Amino acid sequence: MQYIKAKSLESSDEVKLYYEDYGQGKPVILIHGWPLNHEMWEYQINTIVESGFRCIAYDRRGFGLSGKPWNGYNYDQFAADLKSIIDKLELKDITLIGFSMGGGEVIRYLSKYGSEKIAKAVLISSVIPFLLKTPDHEEGVPAEIFDEMVAGIKKDRPAFMKAWGKQFYSAGAEMPRTISNEIADWTQTHALVASSKASIDCITAFSQTDFRNEIKALTMPTLIIHGDEDKIVPIKTTSEKLAKLTPQAEYIVYKGSPHGLFISNKDKLNEDLIKFLKK
Repeated sequence: MQYIKAKSLESSDEVKLYYEDYGQGKPVILIHGWPLNHEMWEYQINTIVESGFRCIAYDRRGFGLSGKPWNGYNYDQFAADLKSIIDKLELKDITLIGFSMGGGEVIRYLSKYGSEKIAKAVLISSVIPFLLKTPDHEEGVPAEIFDEMVAGIKKDRPAFMKAWGKQFYSAGAEMPRTISNEIADWTQTHALVASSKASIDCITAFSQTDFRNEIKALTMPTLIIHGDEDKIVPIKTTSEKLAKLTPQAEYIVYKGSPHGLFISNKDKLNEDLIKFLKK
């Protein structure tokens, strides 16, 4: 197992971040969504490596095989952890790919540390630029939704994650037949590996962090992908707005598709990613 030690911003502690590093060529870093881990990228890792790229996928602190401290679940820390990966592996000319809450690491890293080492950025089903409903963001998701998520985790985390997993891959009331029961079980298994504290604190992080003033950091070639039937991160609140704020970005909408595009639309997603990486 491979680990990198990352310093905590709020204390003198160091947290071990688990990562996997495959292939050769220009580096691609995969940043997972909530509440999963690097394993969610299984079908993308294989394709990226076989297409001639070096692929690094890591577990966010609190998730997967990484250390699970009590505190530090905020985007300044997550961006600092990403920087630790980049610095200690001595990477450059990188493509950052962030899924869902992982889009926050991409934007916060760029706004805090710059784009010198970053060649391209990809945001998939992303929470960027801002998810929460506020007086100046009326189209956002009401805070009550996130409060209910926290309450569900505190009451019965396995039951909550099972129900959440259906929504994750569903564009309608029922899980599409293209998603097997085994994939649903696999998703829940990975969700439950995360610490409950990290799972709860990250809901606050991805719902309340406002990235609108940081979008200007997306100066490199950027690809935005989102399903228009996403029930987890509504497209009109997030990627549709982001595309208008970054007209230079390439914007692809997956018609009739849910949040979990890395499984539900894996073949198309892989095709679009490789095409963008090879440009």
